[in-house]
Order: sequence, then C-alpha cells, then structure tokens
Amino acid sequence: MVERNWAGNIEYGAAQFHEPTSVAEVQSVVAASAKVRAVGSRHSFNTIADTTGDQISLAALPRIVDIDAEAHTVTIDGGIRYGELATYLHEHGWALANLASLPHISVAGACATGTHGSGTGNGNLATAVRWMQLVAASGDLVELAPLDQDPELMNAMAVGLGAFGIVTLLTLAIEPTFAVSQRVYELIPMQTAIDRIDEIMADGYSVSLFTSWRTESIEQLWRKQRVSGDDEDDGASSPRFGGMPAIHDMHPIAELSAEPCTEQLGVAGPWHERLPHFRMGFTPSSGDELQSELFVARADAPGAMQTLVELGDELAPVLKVSEVRAVAADSLWLSPCYQRDCIAFHFTWIPSWVQVEPVLARVESALEPFAPRPHWGKLSTLSGSIIRSRFERMDAFEELVTEWDPAQKFRNAYLANVLG
Repeated sequence: MVERNWAGNIEYGAAQFHEPTSVAEVQSVVAASAKVRAVGSRHSFNTIADTTGDQISLAALPRIVDIDAEAHTVTIDGGIRYGELATYLHEHGWALANLASLPHISVAGACATGTHGSGTGNGNLATAVRWMQLVAASGDLVELAPLDQDPELMNAMAVGLGAFGIVTLLTLAIEPTFAVSQRVYELIPMQTAIDRIDEIMADGYSVSLFTSWRTESIEQLWRKQRVSGDDEDDGASSPRFGGMPAIHDMHPIAELSAEPCTEQLGVAGPWHERLPHFRMGFTPSSGDELQSELFVARADAPGAMQTLVELGDELAPVLKVSEVRAVAADSLWLSPCYQRDCIAFHFTWIPSWVQVEPVLARVESALEPFAPRPHWGKLSTLSGSIIRSRFERMDAFEELVTEWDPAQKFRNAYLANVLG
C-alpha cells in the first residue's frame, strides 16, 4: 500500500512503514534502520517526513497523559493529537495556552515543525515544551535535561525537524482551564487593516484575518477572547474596525458550510472548542488543497500586506483563501519567530502544484525585502541556501544534528537541502 500525506500531494517513498505499539518496538526499528523518519498526522505538505528507508508512525503507541499539578505540566506520548490531549486536560481542569487551527494534528509533529496558533502574546506551540524523551540513532532511549536545567539545548531541539530522533515523550506547560468566546466580523476595509494591523492583532487573545487579497476589504476577522464563566461578549451589534459582526456562523471560505467550524456568535465555551477554527469531530476539508505560510517581522506587516494586495490578480486563479495571524517572538533556534514578533501569512491553494508553484515563487520573490521565513511543514520555492540565511542559528543547529546523528540516519532529502 502506498502511503500519502493528508492532502495527497506527497507519495511517501519509504521502503517500509511501521506502526509500533511500544517504545521498545520503536527502538528496534531505529536501531536496525539505515534511514528512518517519523510521520505524524500527515498534515505536512512537503517531504519533511519522507524517507527512502523506514517510516514510523507513533499513532498506535499507548496513550500517556500524566498531569503534574504542582509543576503545571503534562507529559504525553509521541503519538497523541491535540484534540485528544485538549479534551482530557479540560476534563481535569487544565489547558494549553494556545492551539493551532486544526486540533487533528499530532503534538510532536506540530512542535517539531514550529506550528503555531495565534495571538500577539502567544508563541508557537513548541514554546510549551519543557522536556522530551527520544529514540536516538543508536536505538537508545535518551532523556533530555529539562528546560530549567538546560534551556539552550531545549531551544535547539524543540523545533527539531525530526533531525535528532523519534520523540516518544514530551512534557508541556499547562495552566488552569479557561473559557473563550469567538465572533466573526465581515468586510474590514483593506486600508484599515493595513494601517491598524498591530491594533487589530492585539484586539483579542487570538485574532485571524481571512482575505483573497483581491478586494477592497478583508473578508473576515475572527476574534477569540478569553472570558469569565459563561459570559457572552459585547460584540453582537457593534462594528469593529469598520466591519460588522456576522449574524450566523462562518467558514473561512464564506461559500462553504460552517458546520465543521468551532462555534461563534460570541457564545462562550471551553478553550479547546474555540481556539481552533475547526472542530475535532469533523474533517475540516477533503484535503483537496495545498498550503504555504510565510513569516515576516511584525513591524514589516503593513508593507508586506500592501505587496500582497498588489499581487491580488495573480493570486486569484490559484488561491482559495489567505489567513493573517500574529505570533509572539521566542528563543527556539529554528522557529520562524526566533527573536522577532511575527505576522504569519498563510495561503490555502488549489490542489495543483503546476499552477501554484510559479505564483508562490512570485509571492516569495515580492516579499524578499522582508526576509520571510517559511513554515517547515508547508510548501515553499525558496532554495536551501536562502532558508539557511534567514535562520541565524542554523549553523549551530547543523553542528548539533551532526553530533547527535553522525551517520545521518534521520537526514532525508528535505533536511539535506535545508542543512546543506
């Protein structure tokens, strides 16, 4: 059986696919393999999880969710998804500070690729990592020093691209559970969005803009706000940044059904049922799409947005929707937001790389003055040398990878291109 990613645009080249049911089985596969990679929930759109050797899914590992209430942490297995973890945490009175748009993705995979949620005060999901255990190239089980003992090692390895080994346990920071309300506003004037982007992004706990870049307005503003108890927000009839509140639940692509989306209209609910855009119980789409994402410094957001507006007509034939989000700066070496507050421009494309590739190349070229960093799990046309130049700690990262994996057991073609 040929294994593919969720979108179907990548056919994995692994000689053998493994679904171990124990960590000991993972160790055995890694020890015996010449080339090996882990694959998570398959929501990467590029070949980061591909290999010519052995591919390992940890989805069948026994679930582990061990809450340490005193330390405000939870230790989890390497195969759990955010939707599973979040439900358990909330039922026991706890929460993660942030979530991505999809609760369907694996925690280990999301952290390894620097995947993020949204919010001017929220770092990417890997900033929650406090400790990890992994299977190294030898097959040995290695426990890293926790963050408070060796912060620089965790800064190097939290967004590790799968280059150090197969992550079997992660410890994440947690906090007491909280409620969130969500409301969508329609038709924010584009110039208002450009001129007031900092103010807009700071207007909620998590804020997203959805646009085609080819109209005079941002089509939708999604505002998620922490609230107390079951209180509803106060935005039922008040405009926000020139946009009016939607009168019914919305999908980011307005013509699609909002049924898979998390509840809106200001109705308060648990954090894990509002922070994602989509509900765990639904497949958010058919997978019939491609995705890219580029991060620029938040100070450069107005100029980058104006550039994308000027490309609107070129984007139109291949773009389904674009999302704009803020992500806080962090200290993780390969995070796209390393030492800079960022605006992330996400692009959901039609499922035709032949058509999308030249347009994406045009976008990346036009944004070059802002030195955008790409998302590690999504599509980009940037060369490995350009990507390396935009991550200041890449040389140190490569040295550490070589120390951990001198035989390059975990290095695939994707990493060879990025690391050089």
